[in-house]
Amino acid sequence: MNSIDHSGLDVLISEVGPRDGLQSIQAIMPTEAKKAWIKAEADAGVPEIEVGSFVPPKLMPQLADTAEIVAYARTIPGLQVAALVPNFRGAENAIKAGAHKISLPLSVSETHSQRNLNRTHEQVFGEIAKVVALIGSLPEDQRPGFEGSLSTAFGCSIEGVVKQDKVVDIAARLMALGCDEVGLSDTTGSANPAQLRNMIRAVKAVVGDGNLAAVHLHNTRGLGLANALVALEENIFTFDASLGGLGGCPAAPGASGNIVTEDLVFMFDAMGIKTGIELDKLMQVREIVRKALPNEELYGFTPDAGYPKGYAAGKGWGL
Repeated sequence: MNSIDHSGLDVLISEVGPRDGLQSIQAIMPTEAKKAWIKAEADAGVPEIEVGSFVPPKLMPQLADTAEIVAYARTIPGLQVAALVPNFRGAENAIKAGAHKISLPLSVSETHSQRNLNRTHEQVFGEIAKVVALIGSLPEDQRPGFEGSLSTAFGCSIEGVVKQDKVVDIAARLMALGCDEVGLSDTTGSANPAQLRNMIRAVKAVVGDGNLAAVHLHNTRGLGLANALVALEENIFTFDASLGGLGGCPAAPGASGNIVTEDLVFMFDAMGIKTGIELDKLMQVREIVRKALPNEELYGFTPDAGYPKGYAAGKGWGL
């Protein structure tokens, strides 16, 4: 499989700001600024970055340069380059550009699926089957990892409650179609720790412990880090996060605020959990984003408050 070994880490933090963060704002970040952002995060030790999405440029001009960004990111040693794809055509383009990992979001809420991808569940399943066949036709060392991402898994701002049984059934279908793994996405920031724990256990019971690898959490209602900690306790080791908390879903009203990469890294670092990320260098990346997007507010408790007195990054805190 076309991937990079990060087995020396306790957890893998996947930076999604260059995709999720930029898709939800009006401003278009210059290509060179995106490259500087990605390079700086990689230099800080961020092991995986979702650098863009292969959506039609007319629908999302903020991400029109994704192929160029993927090609550039592939030149950075040790960086796993991820991209989101909405359909088979997007997957073709992502594979051609050289992404190590691709994810296709299937919204458990069918209303959201039709609004976000303009497709019903059955249509999305058809796209996923075609992507699996395409990947299978490639030489083994050129096959990207393929994640089926379960969006709106904890609630939908259009439909409301999303039933756990429906999430589990769709997760099983994605694995049966040939996805390498599934991920749970709290697209609307609706999840609470008890709900997340129950969902992880229910999905793992059907797809297997090793096939639910990642969570994509939002901090819309202030529960992002609490949810991340519960996911860790349930043996989830890959966490999406966005620098400065940029992010949201244009198709989900009220969805905002990915968990802040800086705060997530600080939490794990203070706990003595290895992320491979140098927190001081990560903090400095904010200036690149701030200069390129001067009208966007960047969030983060750790950047605002600083470290506790006597804190030494990488040494744990009070342990």
